[in-house]
Amino acid sequence: MTERAGKPMIARIWRGRTRRERADEYEAYNYEVGVKPLIEKALGVQCLREDRGDESEFVTISYWESIEAMSRFTGGDPTKIHHLDRDAEFLIALPERVQVLRIRASHGNTGADGR
Repeated sequence: MTERAGKPMIARIWRGRTRRERADEYEAYNYEVGVKPLIEKALGVQCLREDRGDESEFVTISYWESIEAMSRFTGGDPTKIHHLDRDAEFLIALPERVQVLRIRASHGNTGADGR
């Protein structure tokens, strides 16, 4: 697969967990401060949430045409975690890394407009 402008070739995946009673508040904060800037620069963004027991897990997947495009957005190493100002207040543990995966195949409608 070759890299083509405008076609997602890379997925950057961030995960974080918060206490269930703070999940709605964190979701709103994360969307305003963390996701909106991604929407402006990435080719696409998905925000996922799983509530289980007394905690909630959030997963944000952003799609990029290349590692270089991610680097331009992050201003450096795209695999480095960039914590939001209030992450330590909300998250059970601060994530130590993000995953950066090359997209090998993508079929069908994989997005959902939740906003």
